[in-house]
Amino acid sequence: MTIPPHFLAALDKADPSWHATLVKGLEAVAAADPAYLPALAEDSYLPTGLRLFAAFALSLDQVRYVLVGEGPYPRVDSATGVGFMDGAVGSLWSDDADGGLSKRVNRATSLRNFMKMLLVADGQLHEADTAGAALAACAARARGGAAIGTLAELQERLMDHGFLLLNASLVFRSHVAPVKDARAWLPFFATVIDTLAARATQPRLVLWGKIAEQLNRLPAVRAMPQAVAEHPYNLSFIANKDMHALFGPLRLLHGGEGRRKPPAAG
Repeated sequence: MTIPPHFLAALDKADPSWHATLVKGLEAVAAADPAYLPALAEDSYLPTGLRLFAAFALSLDQVRYVLVGEGPYPRVDSATGVGFMDGAVGSLWSDDADGGLSKRVNRATSLRNFMKMLLVADGQLHEADTAGAALAACAARARGGAAIGTLAELQERLMDHGFLLLNASLVFRSHVAPVKDARAWLPFFATVIDTLAARATQPRLVLWGKIAEQLNRLPAVRAMPQAVAEHPYNLSFIANKDMHALFGPLRLLHGGEGRRKPPAAG
């Protein structure tokens, strides 16, 4: 079965430990719908720059969590191929003395609510008061060195803890419903999950949103440990107790000596 060279070139962004699995996943997509990949290769989609498999830069043996959202951000600068990591965001915090999160973070609704959830889980915010003066106080502490300052650092922390940051649909097209592209990529995810499920220690799936939760159609997904939540673009996500329990102990935002090192890979 022939895979369009366009997608094989995108493998360069993935760790070599994933290459065989990703090719097998592409073959599964092609077997389910032979017309899908050739049409996609000729279409315009996000992320650009052959970053389709950028999330797989984390090596296979480092994966402890598989965090799955819906699809890439619908903006060229924002879609990086790594779930929830908005490429347009640099600083996490406002430079204004009375500011909270940066303007770029506030524009990325899912990222904004994820940040607020982390602050609540860490005890820095109360779930009933996540804006205004309370959030400005968090930002002031962060600017003083108590927290990491950039999205790149947050992505590094997540990867240090073994998070594979995926989306249920690897692509976004403005003229195609995300659920349709997600359905086309389901055989690809089945292949990825089968590879992870075969490991001696299975990673934990973290499924955000209805599209991600549909991965439970796959028997291998249903058999794996899970943490399921509404998508972070919902305000209720900020107060989700299951997410507090998962992310609170990781202390992802802490800077300097406040950082807790992840366990060794194994």
